[in-house]
Amino acid sequence: MDRRAFIHLGGASLAALLAACNSQGPGAAKKLLRLAERGNEKLERDLFRHTSMDRAGRGRLAGRGLPSYYISDQVPVWDTAARGTWTLEVTGLVRRPLRLTLPELVNLPRVAQRVDHFCVEGWTAVTEWTGVRVSQLARLAGLAPEARYVDFQSFDSDYHESWDLESAFHPQTLIAYGREGRMLDPAWGAPARLHSPVKLGYKSVKYLTRIAFLPERNGGYWSDQGYEWYAGV
Repeated sequence: MDRRAFIHLGGASLAALLAACNSQGPGAAKKLLRLAERGNEKLERDLFRHTSMDRAGRGRLAGRGLPSYYISDQVPVWDTAARGTWTLEVTGLVRRPLRLTLPELVNLPRVAQRVDHFCVEGWTAVTEWTGVRVSQLARLAGLAPEARYVDFQSFDSDYHESWDLESAFHPQTLIAYGREGRMLDPAWGAPARLHSPVKLGYKSVKYLTRIAFLPERNGGYWSDQGYEWYAGV
């Protein structure tokens, strides 16, 4: 049995209680639900390995068939005239805060990878991303030793999600600016977005503006509404 199937059978039965759409569950069950969430997260953390790499195989690339999701009423597009040049800020518990333009981001050591995208709704797609490892940005910024979590923030109606540092530093966790040989389109998170096959899709924040390294986690758009915070795959 592979790792994903084991998690599904061994832990997802607990997570299913927590992942009910837009629901924290009945008040009387909150203690039980919190206990289930802690148990499920411990299982996922225990199974997580930096050396476990997603292998998408030779399945057909999703192309424009990859679904696009956003919180705003319409596709978010960075308005240079109103907001100035887009930059990605790397801040928080770092010694050398960064503010990178898109050309500066593109000029950093790049990774291209063909990986799976796993959605909480149950579908999976294969696509190819080009970008920079989150771990590379952390090294450039001089990560402080007390950092344990990282929050990814968006200009899509202030969408954000926080991650554990171990998952954020997985070799396949990227700040992506390209997909399938082209620069990102707005529908899929331009100018840059987070992507990793080690988390469910709602954790991969699009339309990035800020990466903040933190001593404690601070929730997220969906996890604050009852979805699982860890969301490991």
